[in-house]
Amino acid sequence: MSSQSSTSASRADDAPVLSVRNLRTSFYTDKEVIRAVDGVSFDIERGETVGIVGESGSGKSVTARSIMGLVESPGRIDEGSIRFKGEELTTKSQKQWRKLRGSGIAMVFQDPLTSLNPVYTVGNQIKESLRLHQNMSGRAATEEAIELLESVGIPDARRRLREYPHEFSGGMRQRAVIAMALACDPELLICDEPTTALDVTIQAQILELLESLQEERALSIMFITHDMGVIAEVADRVNVMYAGEVVETASVEAIFADPKHPYTRGLLRSIPSLETDGERLSTIEGDVPTPNEAPTYCRFAPRCPEAFDECDAVHPVSLPVNADSPDHTAACLLYPEDVSTTEAVERHSEAGDPSQSGDGNQPGDASDVG
Repeated sequence: MSSQSSTSASRADDAPVLSVRNLRTSFYTDKEVIRAVDGVSFDIERGETVGIVGESGSGKSVTARSIMGLVESPGRIDEGSIRFKGEELTTKSQKQWRKLRGSGIAMVFQDPLTSLNPVYTVGNQIKESLRLHQNMSGRAATEEAIELLESVGIPDARRRLREYPHEFSGGMRQRAVIAMALACDPELLICDEPTTALDVTIQAQILELLESLQEERALSIMFITHDMGVIAEVADRVNVMYAGEVVETASVEAIFADPKHPYTRGLLRSIPSLETDGERLSTIEGDVPTPNEAPTYCRFAPRCPEAFDECDAVHPVSLPVNADSPDHTAACLLYPEDVSTTEAVERHSEAGDPSQSGDGNQPGDASDVG
């Protein structure tokens, strides 16, 4: 190997499995433009689980679909960079993106029935995935499908291979979908609310399964949920989303021990605990706004108990919460907390809104990336 190719390989090995920068995905209607994902940036390192958490409408699932190249018309990726193992995805053709979905990246959706065809046996669907993505067929595909079902905890896998999706319970269907995702031997698994429709006991089993599979296969996982309790169980790092933006990023320990953004604190106050048994849980008043215009102010301000005048005039950007915590960032005018509020507001104002920079890619409409 030449020194140049060796350097390139080393650089690729050092790169995050997934790197998203200034991602903007919008939906264009006759009346307005919905900025569903508005300037999102984050990384996922090898072997780690990164949680994406927020209320319904915060842009979590659209972020995942953007990464997978599954944004449908009237949506499109307007701007930004999505790099998988250092390779830019937003410039890829439909065929190239489809190939990636069948190899490096796989996705598990909230409702397993959206991923399973009701007229084919579970075994046939897994074997079809193996045929498409690993060029495997016949007895080899059958044996591999059995191994995959066994690996996700489905008992009597050889018999159940011949059953249809409706013959599986909800939890077993989700296990089967995870097996299908693993059939393409991905390095990154995107889980979009995979336990929301399950009862608490089955939910815990699926979370344990994902943790076990991650250790066995050195998977990187992007885990999307609205449930901070689930985030506490699975995540290494957390990105809190609100109205299309990431408003706080930190390790899971820092998020729970010392949350900074008022929205994050509100989410945490809504989690039931033994200490609050019998008490009414705290809620965040109001609803997530529809992000249908470029942000010139804090989108959380109308619901924020700590808002002040400048929150209606300055759009906060993600900055370190203090000089000692460079990896803990918040998009809030209260930070950095080790300077005066006036200086903090000035820093956000000077940093400006990245949407005005015009530096992102322009990959075109959804037909180019689907």
